[in-house]
Amino acid sequence: MKDYAVQVFNKRMLLVHSSLLLAAAVMGFAPGSEAGATFKIDDTKWISVGTGIKTRFSAAEDRAGRAGAEKYSTDFALDNLRLYVNGQVHKYIKFTFNTECANCTAGGDIRILDGIAQFEFNPFVNVWLGRQLVPEGRLELNGPFYSEVFEPYKVPFEPSDSTIQFVLPGPDAGTFGRDEGVNFWGAALNGHLKYVFGIFEGLKRSNFSTGNSTANVDGNLLYAGRIAYNILNEEKAPGYYTGGTAYGADGDVLTVAGFAQYQEDGAGSFTNPGNFLLAGGDFHFEKVFADKGVVTFNAEYKNFGISYANGAPTPGGADTFIVGGGGGGLTNGFQGDSITGDLLYLIPKKIWIGQLQPYVRYTEVFTRDGVSVPGKFDQSEYEAGVNYIIDGHNARVSLFWQGGDLTNGGSIFTPAANGNFVNAIKLGVQLQI
Repeated sequence: MKDYAVQVFNKRMLLVHSSLLLAAAVMGFAPGSEAGATFKIDDTKWISVGTGIKTRFSAAEDRAGRAGAEKYSTDFALDNLRLYVNGQVHKYIKFTFNTECANCTAGGDIRILDGIAQFEFNPFVNVWLGRQLVPEGRLELNGPFYSEVFEPYKVPFEPSDSTIQFVLPGPDAGTFGRDEGVNFWGAALNGHLKYVFGIFEGLKRSNFSTGNSTANVDGNLLYAGRIAYNILNEEKAPGYYTGGTAYGADGDVLTVAGFAQYQEDGAGSFTNPGNFLLAGGDFHFEKVFADKGVVTFNAEYKNFGISYANGAPTPGGADTFIVGGGGGGLTNGFQGDSITGDLLYLIPKKIWIGQLQPYVRYTEVFTRDGVSVPGKFDQSEYEAGVNYIIDGHNARVSLFWQGGDLTNGGSIFTPAANGNFVNAIKLGVQLQI
């Protein structure tokens, strides 16, 4: 009996000790852990918890829309609120579970951002299954928390930027740049050649029971791929992800990449389906000087095209899709080109607890045939600002000016703003752990 009592006592003490370790891990004080919020179970099993928030204040010109109203309208917004959960259950098997706040500015709903079963065998061949980022350009793969600027997304025209099925308005083809599918990724040549190829649902097939009749009646899949070559140092971003800047942590970097997405009947309407094709390339350069100053340059080009079964819709007609905020839906989709480029310099001298990083940025969106919106258009936006870097991507404050006819003072492309040059001043804060 005495031995049994000792065993029970030891088991209870072990349970208490494990609970305290887990609590400490969640609070960021796990002893001997790989990171502040990592709970290590044994040599091959661990789980980590983190969170991220992005919030901003903006003052945009002529947004009140009422005679005699103030010249600038102001707005506070919660752009992102995320919970990160990652873990490893076997030497070769990991998982990722992340959430995001959808419609944050309208009260907010917590939605699944990522749900990935990760089989990572070696640097050359790895398989991820579940809801995850669709291979694309650097802008999308950076994500909002690892981009070089506070508002990176201006042209969310990809199917995976569309909507959540039967939750948000519009047909379902993914959301937040994610979709359900599988990615095969890896790296060769000592990490200098990185590649990822994926198969996803894309635009979902018609669901007649709900009245959601899309162009993709046969349930065709979306295929996506990206190949990047690091000419100088290898970028240390995990998996097939990227970053807008490493603040010099990767040394001198020069990376060129090409990417594409294709889905038969991935756009258009039920009566006039169209094959969707996205193709583009991006360029990333980062130079670390002897005084630890860092210059960063990014550029990206995208071409969106749709080949319709019954000819292109008439501009302005009933079958024409008008792109809205957040990418709208995919009734017809955007056709045209977009270019984005920015230049940043991280000043080496520290001011109080951080470093200043002034930058300039330019974005342009244009169509050649006027199918996506009534009439041909060419819209652009200039941006200049300064980031205050406290702890890399984990703690950053951004103050910036935007001017142009691309977003009407917002953060995402707006066709209705064509021809109206709008100024906006914004202050954004980003924190994550």
